[in-house]
Amino acid sequence: MIKMFYRWTLLVAATLLLSGCSWFTWLPWVDEKEEDPAEPAKLVKFDAEIKLDRLWKTSVGDGLGKKYLKLPPAIVADQIIAADAYGHVQANDRFTGKRIWQTEVGDTGGGLFSSLNFIDRRDPSFVSGGVGAGNGKVYLGTTTGFVIALDVADGSELWRTDLASEVIAPAVADGGLVFAQTIDGRLVAMSGETGEIQWTFDNQLPILTLRGTSTPVVSDDIVYAGFANGKIIALRAENGEPIWEHRVMLPEGRSELDRMVDVDTTPLINGPAVYVGAFQGRVKALSRRDGRALWELELSTFQDLSEGYGQIYVVDEDDIVSAYDQQTGEQIWINEDFKLRGLSAPLAFSNYVVFGDRDGYLHVIAQRDGRHLGRRKLDGDGIRSELVLGESTLYVLGNSGSLHALDIELR
Repeated sequence: MIKMFYRWTLLVAATLLLSGCSWFTWLPWVDEKEEDPAEPAKLVKFDAEIKLDRLWKTSVGDGLGKKYLKLPPAIVADQIIAADAYGHVQANDRFTGKRIWQTEVGDTGGGLFSSLNFIDRRDPSFVSGGVGAGNGKVYLGTTTGFVIALDVADGSELWRTDLASEVIAPAVADGGLVFAQTIDGRLVAMSGETGEIQWTFDNQLPILTLRGTSTPVVSDDIVYAGFANGKIIALRAENGEPIWEHRVMLPEGRSELDRMVDVDTTPLINGPAVYVGAFQGRVKALSRRDGRALWELELSTFQDLSEGYGQIYVVDEDDIVSAYDQQTGEQIWINEDFKLRGLSAPLAFSNYVVFGDRDGYLHVIAQRDGRHLGRRKLDGDGIRSELVLGESTLYVLGNSGSLHALDIELR
């Protein structure tokens, strides 16, 4: 117990060091105005080629709080389902924005900070993983280690399973099973009907990690998941048997901070390849069959990748956006106009690459050459959750809880 507490304390300390002093602004002697001396890039002027037309807007609870949570909404048939960080969940008609149902998911207490609770005094948010969907259910993960399943028809709770460690990425459903990854390095498969744990894969966790995990991906009865020790592992979905593993990056350096190589990106499956990136590490294309490296780049990222036009799009740790050939890894273009603006993960569709920033702007650039096409400010508290696409409509959940549906139109 003492060893676990020690490791978690170091993990939190590393997170605080990486995220700056804002975590401590609830203390009276801390000046919140002190910022990193590196200045974010200023917005550039350009001739807009597209218009971001907002179809509707609604509010989802009290927003995402101050713990750097990402809670992307999920599309299920004609509904878009979103949650805030405090247990409010709602379904809206994705075409009109009309609310269909709403519910409140209560906290169960416990968890890492149940006794210390020095962070929760400022922000008692507890929904940390979501929104996942599948098999007629909606799934949420919590800071106290629960996965909660709701009925997609009315939001009623169907089951909740205690995984004993924070679930900070959406759970995914496939073939009657639900897969969730915990922050202590475990991948857990649960029954979609009852929530009963079917199998658990344990992976050794480094002393220090980023506050985040990879979202598992299921394809052809194989689960792909990245871990904080720099590995991606492929397992059989039915029983958790490992098929292959690949180390995306080997920890280097003397300090534990230097040795952080978390694979927090969601594995991107495209044809015979899986693409993945590591913090302070590399972006790689791997063979899905055996995990063999096809190409690799010296590039640090913790954001999900995106693909289109035969290219892979990456937002690196400095918020530089670049495109690489899917087959060779050759750089096609690079755009440094968003450096240090706190970008969300990129989403590629049609002719566009779209992402938000910490100031709440939604940016649209061209897949072909990375040039600016358009932007619009949506949320004064910023945008960090992954964007969601439904047919040609883009859905964006801002940090304040504002949910937007937008279409992109040529000017």
